[in-house]
Amino acid sequence: MDLFSPAKAADDKALTVTQLLRRMKNLLEVQVGEVWVEGEVSNLKKQGSGHWYFSLKDAGAQIQCAMFGARKRPGADALEDGAKVRVFAEASVYEARGQLQIIVQKAERAGAGDLQARFEALKRKLQAEGLFDAGRKRPIPAFPKRIGIITSATGAALQDILNVLTRRAPWVQPVLFPVRVQGKGAEFEIAAAIDQMGRPEAFGHPRCDVLIVGRGGGSIEDLWNFNEEVVARAIAACPIPIISAVGHEIDFTIADFVADLRAPTPSAAAELAVADGAELLERLSQLRRRLARRANERIALARQELGALKRGVMRRDAEKLLREPVMRLDSARGRLASAVADSMESAAARLNEARTLHRAHHPARILERRIEHLTHLRLRLERAGLEATIQRGARLDHLRGLLRALGPESAFQRGFSITMAADGRIVRSASALKTGDLIKTRFSDGETSSRVES
Repeated sequence: MDLFSPAKAADDKALTVTQLLRRMKNLLEVQVGEVWVEGEVSNLKKQGSGHWYFSLKDAGAQIQCAMFGARKRPGADALEDGAKVRVFAEASVYEARGQLQIIVQKAERAGAGDLQARFEALKRKLQAEGLFDAGRKRPIPAFPKRIGIITSATGAALQDILNVLTRRAPWVQPVLFPVRVQGKGAEFEIAAAIDQMGRPEAFGHPRCDVLIVGRGGGSIEDLWNFNEEVVARAIAACPIPIISAVGHEIDFTIADFVADLRAPTPSAAAELAVADGAELLERLSQLRRRLARRANERIALARQELGALKRGVMRRDAEKLLREPVMRLDSARGRLASAVADSMESAAARLNEARTLHRAHHPARILERRIEHLTHLRLRLERAGLEATIQRGARLDHLRGLLRALGPESAFQRGFSITMAADGRIVRSASALKTGDLIKTRFSDGETSSRVES
């Protein structure tokens, strides 16, 4: 057999292109299935239908990608030309073009795990709700008397905060609310502590002027409880200003964005919460020295002016020097008395006017006027009713007279009668009768019955 000659398979049925591609597609979807793929995004196209198409490449190869309903897919915002991403996708074949491709289900930036993706998603959600807006953040009081601390009772962060408070402001009273700051469910303890410290009277806690919420540094997993939505919403709802102090200076959590003030470390939070006592004492000393210097200068100047006056006019005639000020004082006293009298008269006039208005609008006066008005209306109604009754009676008498004059009774009185057939019809002509018909004749004083003879 010639290995290089085509096989004689005349009876074998050839596959169509569609069948071949479909077989390849099924093989890929079964053998490769869903996988994570990492690479660089290029040629990103966002269609109006909501589907996105792009290439994912590395130094040696590239593959076409499709993400259907991209805006609803997790991590879609990570996709941009030149970005290094990881995508979770299903290997497939685009039959219409015979093209190998992957169908992307979700994406994330390369090196960022699920936690980072959750962090970014929650950050976007709360930012859209306005929880990060500067306008809703409250100022930290300049001189708090009591500071609440929500952190672990055994952590180094607590000792750092207490050391700073003791050094800078020993008069401030710290109030500790111990909570777990790491591990499953710790976020609910932190949120409950914030809620209770925000409503201290309801739980028997002392009211604080500011709260410090935080912990020491660690990995993103260690700090994750401060990235939970329940903690963010508790901070936003708390009526007391909150300083967030989570981790080190390079660490950022959702709590930092929602809090009224973000401190890079717990120690820095304590420094931001209170003024430095030593600096305050130094500033007070400076102010006391400046005040003493100004007072001494004013006293010295006054002494100089007094000495000049003693040597001048006052030494010769002090009484003459005081005449004009006394006259001005008397004039001012007179104007003041006149103004007081005018004011009293004006007030009395307004009081009398108010009293008159009060009497006019007193409920008893209003009731009297209403009763008087109702009495007047009742008399008018009675008079109108009587006049209407008289008019209707006169018209009735007139109609009664017309009825007597024009009705059948008047004809009876003049000797006329009415002939009716047996069925009650009025007989208007003799031709309407025939021999033997029974008829009735009505007179003014009764009726008679008769039969027609001829």
